[in-house]
Amino acid sequence: MATYAVAHLDEIEEFEDAGSHYRPIRHHLGITAFGVTAWTAHQTGDVVINRHDQDDPTADQELFLVLRGHAVFQIDGEQLDAPTGTLVSAPPGTDRMATATKDRTTILLVEGTPGAAYEARGWELWAPLAPLYQEGAYREVADQLRTVVASHPQYPMLFFNLACCESQCGRASEAVEHLRKAIEMSEAFRDSARNDSDLDPIRGEPGFQQLIS
Repeated sequence: MATYAVAHLDEIEEFEDAGSHYRPIRHHLGITAFGVTAWTAHQTGDVVINRHDQDDPTADQELFLVLRGHAVFQIDGEQLDAPTGTLVSAPPGTDRMATATKDRTTILLVEGTPGAAYEARGWELWAPLAPLYQEGAYREVADQLRTVVASHPQYPMLFFNLACCESQCGRASEAVEHLRKAIEMSEAFRDSARNDSDLDPIRGEPGFQQLIS
């Protein structure tokens, strides 16, 4: 018998990302074929969908569905009225954002990479820690992220971010090992390691140059 998962939207824990609020549906249900999240504005005038412009290297093809409430999208400089039931499709690199015109407006976002298998990045687990990281609380983030990585070891981005935090708080050997793990899982992080200033403190560590060569 095929397995399936069921959840009510309001049962999924809500997190904050740059002032917007989301529920990680993909992660909660264990979906791996595509990304899916639900974004909610608590009050009229709040941003529901943060701006996503053409310079974002992680841009995917996106489909938005206004589940409840009423939103206004800004799509490549054009304004689009979006009441409940509106579907909006945006290709990769689209400059877009959405603002609520009613309290509790909720938008479902489904995303994927055209012509390629979807690669789950685990950003849903990183976003709650991002504000602490931006404040420079590297030790605190590293401690919390170690627990997250132990529970969800399938995301190379989390290993890479953990290495960056450990590098910044003086845990050199741990940083090198977690960077090694990230690169083993995804070659993309070899290039990232060459230029990320968070890793500057460990560039002289044994094995680091081998990892980026």
